[in-house]
Amino acid sequence: MTSTSQAAEAGTGTTGPGDDGPKAPDGKGTDAGLVGRSPGQLMWARFKRDRTGVISACVVLFFFLVAALAPVLSWLYGKDPYTRYGQTQPGLLNANGYPIKPNGGIDGEFWFGLEPGLGRDVFMQLVYGMRTSLTLAVLITVLSVLTAIVIGVSAGYFGGKIDYALGRLTDLMMSFPNQLFFVAFTPVVMALFVDPQDEMPTWLRACVLVYVMWLLGWMTLARLLRGQVLSLREREFIEAAKVAGTPPWRIIRKELLPNVVTPILVQSTYMLPNFVTGIAGLSFLGVGMQEPVPDWGRMFATGAKVYQSDLTYMFFPGGAMVIFIVAFNLLGDSVRDAFDPKSGR
Repeated sequence: MTSTSQAAEAGTGTTGPGDDGPKAPDGKGTDAGLVGRSPGQLMWARFKRDRTGVISACVVLFFFLVAALAPVLSWLYGKDPYTRYGQTQPGLLNANGYPIKPNGGIDGEFWFGLEPGLGRDVFMQLVYGMRTSLTLAVLITVLSVLTAIVIGVSAGYFGGKIDYALGRLTDLMMSFPNQLFFVAFTPVVMALFVDPQDEMPTWLRACVLVYVMWLLGWMTLARLLRGQVLSLREREFIEAAKVAGTPPWRIIRKELLPNVVTPILVQSTYMLPNFVTGIAGLSFLGVGMQEPVPDWGRMFATGAKVYQSDLTYMFFPGGAMVIFIVAFNLLGDSVRDAFDPKSGR
């Protein structure tokens, strides 16, 4: 018979199917596959398995690339969003200002046709309108998220009078009807800076839009973060940090913020498309960006006037916005599921 010590010695040079491989001197396995993965790596692995999320991310990235490379596309395409080609080149528009060629004037020269009336290139209007809307929406989203983090985390962590004051401020801001307030308040703010008889500079109009929408865009995320922090501040690792004498700012930065990344990212993916539609709605109503700045909302306003005679014109801005909003919302769902697989759709 073979003794236990002999069997052990005989097995030191071989590995069985269930063995982890040779051991390092410190007793730990050297197999790279056994190395633990961080939560970010796990999230990325789950996200890559979600085909809907990957496709949505590619669509969203495509929109942002097109918006960022608008000047390059204009140079390659040989046209810009401001020139009135239909008025400078004969044979493009009829006496009523509509494209003579079928399907809104779509051909090899004008890929998406011509704008009725002014005769501008629809493709360039769409690309630069995308650039305008996404730039403003990203700025508003960043400002709103930062404000929500400061107010929501502070209210949840400090509690007491600070929580009460910030909570009442949040309730007050949430009591305003957003869309109605945007329409009514935007012209008032603009009138404070520029005389109504004067033309407002484009940069100032953009700043006013960002300010008004940011003012009423942070409350939902702030309430969500406050609830998350209220549950986290009673956990053992927070209590241990307090006992160790860690300053509150360091506890918030090192302990709390990493644990609320998920709601911040998910909520941001819902906020940005809402701001895109909000900006377009203000321009549609005439209180957003004005001529000659290309804008999705004003393209909708023009399309609503000419759809009976030129339905093709409405198709491009409408289709582009629907695809972008749906893709971004699906991306938000995929990011949420990747962070929290138990919340599967």
